[in-house]
Amino acid sequence: MNLKQKQAMLEAIANRIINREVEIELAQSCLNPVPGEGNADAELMFIGEAPGAKEDKLGQPFMGASGKFLGEMLNSIELKREDVFITNIVKFRPPKNRDPSQAEIKASMPILFEQIAVIRPKLVIFLGRHSMNVFFPKLKISEAHGERIEGEVVLADGNKIIQNFLPLYHPAAALYNGSMRNTLLGDFAKIPHVLELIKQ
Repeated sequence: MNLKQKQAMLEAIANRIINREVEIELAQSCLNPVPGEGNADAELMFIGEAPGAKEDKLGQPFMGASGKFLGEMLNSIELKREDVFITNIVKFRPPKNRDPSQAEIKASMPILFEQIAVIRPKLVIFLGRHSMNVFFPKLKISEAHGERIEGEVVLADGNKIIQNFLPLYHPAAALYNGSMRNTLLGDFAKIPHVLELIKQ
């Protein structure tokens, strides 16, 4: 699949999300759906849990203070937002920023798997324990952060792929805790090395 085909397929997925053609009640209650954005050929795909108020207002992922810090961290490894793909498991903001329910997560997964199938990132990076626990329910972020994990993913078309994952603390954690900022920057610094290992 070439870049143009990937872009067209991602756009078609995004349009379904934006037009709220998704079997999930949140699609009707949110202000703006947030399909995700970035490079259709990205080696790195970042996944958060669900949009917040700012994202809901703008229709883009990670746009508040967390997004600003994410941009700083990307810069620290000489990348920009446009180089990667950023999305959430749930594409619609839950009311009052509550956590998405298990049913809402389950309803959202096929679309996320479609995006993974198109992009085929080398590395999927979880931003926070919530997105990590959707894929790896038994893992603790305090033990898993910054460590590469290999796992099997069953895509929307039924095909299975072996995918590399890297759990990180959520950027918001650094906004309330200075030491967490250094932890996140340290984990982020590992990303180029992890990518090199995957490519070998």
